[in-house]
Amino acid sequence: MEGKTVVITGGNAGIGKATAIALAKKGASIVITSRSESKATEAVSEIKKQSGNDNIDFVTIDLSSQNSVREAAEKLKAKCLKIDVLINNAGCYFSELQLNDAGLEMQFATNHLGHFLLTNLLMDNLKAADKARIINLASIAHKYTRELDLNDINFEKSGYGGWKSYSRSKFCNILFTKELSKRLEGTGITANAVHPGGVRTEIAEKNANWFTKLGWILTKPLMVSIEDGAKTSVYLASSKEGGDMSGGYWVKCKKYHSNRPSQDPELATALWKKSEELIGQEFPLS
Repeated sequence: MEGKTVVITGGNAGIGKATAIALAKKGASIVITSRSESKATEAVSEIKKQSGNDNIDFVTIDLSSQNSVREAAEKLKAKCLKIDVLINNAGCYFSELQLNDAGLEMQFATNHLGHFLLTNLLMDNLKAADKARIINLASIAHKYTRELDLNDINFEKSGYGGWKSYSRSKFCNILFTKELSKRLEGTGITANAVHPGGVRTEIAEKNANWFTKLGWILTKPLMVSIEDGAKTSVYLASSKEGGDMSGGYWVKCKKYHSNRPSQDPELATALWKKSEELIGQEFPLS
């Protein structure tokens, strides 16, 4: 991947950092994003040390905040005149209902809407690359979502649940990937979604209630390493197949079927339009 530029959200820890190290070892220039400048600085040093690649940089971003995403996008566009690979890796989990600065449910705002906005704001830089790739980290957890009420973003009608919300956000990641792939036909840019597996990260320990934390900690020994969790993202970022195929849902470096509702093209279009409405900006891709 010599000469390629890769942007990875949440690249300061977990799957994102493991992905950054693996792609840096292949010679790519890496820009990670993180909410914390200190954590990003520490991660950049570690990625350089483990990969032997000094072309590592960072930009701070809070994906839950549209203002922060817009500011970070401008910095990324200045640092990366072309972006060969964008890996929307960052994610969050909250056991209790939390709203962002715009009054939107936090997991939807971060895991879906933040990446929706960032991807579209970076589109010119992706188009400037030769056959760019967009990789969205979804999850097998999406299968627990069978329908999507776009008029109940904050669960005011149906009641909030941490895993229920997380599942919905991952379901949206797949719908976004499907719609993005359709809109990018003919541009040379591919978009694919990934289930990294059950990975030993800390996602369900940071903002979770005590029994969710306990359950996560007890099942961690049965999960795969973060390096194994990064393999499918690395494969799609660097392999020929990752540049040829678009709109897929990938598990263990192979294409799988996401659940049937997440393949609904009308629902994917509706989510795109709702996302534009919530952001207050249209992105008419062709």
